[in-house]
Amino acid sequence: MNSYYNNRSRRRRRGNFSSIALIAIIAVALAVLVLLLLPRKHSGKEKDAGSAGSCQVEEAVVVDPIGFQRDDYERVDGTVPSGSTFGTLMNRTLDVPMSVVNRLAAADSVFDVRRFRAGNAWHAYYTPDSLRCLRYFVYDIDRVSSVVFRTDTLPQVWRYDREVCIRRKAADATISSSLWNDMQKAGASPQVICELSDIYAWTVDFFGIQPGDRFRVLYDERVCEDEVVGLGRIYYAEYIHGEAVQPAIFFDQRDTGNVYWNEKGESLRRAFLKAPLEFKRISSGFSYHRKHPVHGDVRPHTGVDYAAPTGTPVVSIGDGTVISAGWGGGGGNTVKIRHNSVYTTAYLHLSKYGQGIKAGARVRQGQVIGYVGMTGTATGPHLDFRVWKNGTPINPLTMEAPPAVPIRPENLPALDSVRTAFHSEMERLLPVRTTDPALPPAEE
Repeated sequence: MNSYYNNRSRRRRRGNFSSIALIAIIAVALAVLVLLLLPRKHSGKEKDAGSAGSCQVEEAVVVDPIGFQRDDYERVDGTVPSGSTFGTLMNRTLDVPMSVVNRLAAADSVFDVRRFRAGNAWHAYYTPDSLRCLRYFVYDIDRVSSVVFRTDTLPQVWRYDREVCIRRKAADATISSSLWNDMQKAGASPQVICELSDIYAWTVDFFGIQPGDRFRVLYDERVCEDEVVGLGRIYYAEYIHGEAVQPAIFFDQRDTGNVYWNEKGESLRRAFLKAPLEFKRISSGFSYHRKHPVHGDVRPHTGVDYAAPTGTPVVSIGDGTVISAGWGGGGGNTVKIRHNSVYTTAYLHLSKYGQGIKAGARVRQGQVIGYVGMTGTATGPHLDFRVWKNGTPINPLTMEAPPAVPIRPENLPALDSVRTAFHSEMERLLPVRTTDPALPPAEE
């Protein structure tokens, strides 16, 4: 009897096990079937066997680099009007609540709204539905950088910088009217002209450029979205006057401040003397709020007064051309010298002029141009010395006089190699000229 029950129990357990195994097999089969029926994703490297080896790549969502999908919105453009601030434009013109404006303005770590400038462009992006809500406001800081303001319930601010590319360029201009006009006709931007004027300021008299003179230059320009947005480095230039060629070669030896040299390794910049005379003391400094020692009122004194005995020689601090030598009203006998297209100096209250000093005369650095006196409005003998840079008065005591240290001898071979490479690259980029306007036509 016990044997009967034991056999029956064993048969029941085997039946239960078989049922569990069957259920497990069915579950696995269903899982496999579901996986087979699900759509299959393809990676960029996978090939579809049913499409004769063609690749099917899953489409990726392209995000606009500005940070939102501009095509999804209606755009309105404008410029910041004169006298407008960030707050007035956003609130009164674009109807952004002041609570949102204040939160956006508080993000000054991204953009200080006090730098909001009249004339700069702005772009408003509205939702294209019946509500037409302003969602994004973009302000162009310049032609490269913009700041984006998200104006909905989650105000956010971020900066967007467009990609800037560097493009190597060369220009060749023969002067017929002016450096400015002829370089622009040759395709060079105004920034190239200004930079050339600075590079050659000490070696070329830009007021004496003549028709037929020629400038050739190799440089980089910064381009953003096919628009020139700035000047990179000028690597090489040539000023050709008659048969004379004056090269300017970029070579940075990193310890002199000079970066442009001629083919001999001489700096294209020249040094100024520290002072135009031997003086006892400085009796008055550079100030826009000095009490005048004679008139008693407060007025600018854009020079330095050097106290010295009458008759002390006064010298030119650098090479240049005398613009004027004559009576200067309160300044008494005055000599004014233009050193280049950047710097001009003046020497006031002279007792008399140096030999040959008159308008148009060329002077050398250290040449005596006059003698200390007290002509004009003065309380004692002194020299009132003044300097202008690009037409603006500067303090003679703090101006950075350009150094004139030559290139180190061991760098001369490298300078020559650099010059050869730059010259070859310039020639390659310049178009072939069928005739040379700088040269007279050939005789028949």
